[in-house]
Amino acid sequence: MPNILMVIQPYWYQGTWVFDDESVDLEKEPFVQGIPEMIDEMVKDLPNARSGFVLLFSSQPFAGYQAELTWVREEYGGNWYRAKDQPTEGWLCPALFRYFDFAPQSLYIRAEAGRGRFEPSEIPALKARIEELEESVGKLILENELLRSGKDSSA
Repeated sequence: MPNILMVIQPYWYQGTWVFDDESVDLEKEPFVQGIPEMIDEMVKDLPNARSGFVLLFSSQPFAGYQAELTWVREEYGGNWYRAKDQPTEGWLCPALFRYFDFAPQSLYIRAEAGRGRFEPSEIPALKARIEELEESVGKLILENELLRSGKDSSA
């Protein structure tokens, strides 16, 4: 039985929202045609959303869902959805069928803060900073041990 509630972690890449999902063989799958604007609205209050956030979605309502998208029509193998109580429409490409056997009549979604992503070029600097912090912690541990041993010998 497939999951009722699914999760992806969209992030901002080359001017649009994309996501990776190894479980369905997708990498940098872009959201297009109105969906990026819907996502912008959903994540406007999430800190650092462009670095990555968690998007929960289901064809069934779930506790705390944030938005409901209603099916409008099929076009070019994908499907158009309208945000409930809004005139906004967005097109979901055929990658939708990696998660559903058919286009759901409604999609329920929720955006939550995520841990974010790092660009590959940032990794060496992050590793260097971690080494610096580990060295500082090591020095503080040694200083603490010396202070303790000095107190013990004076007692």
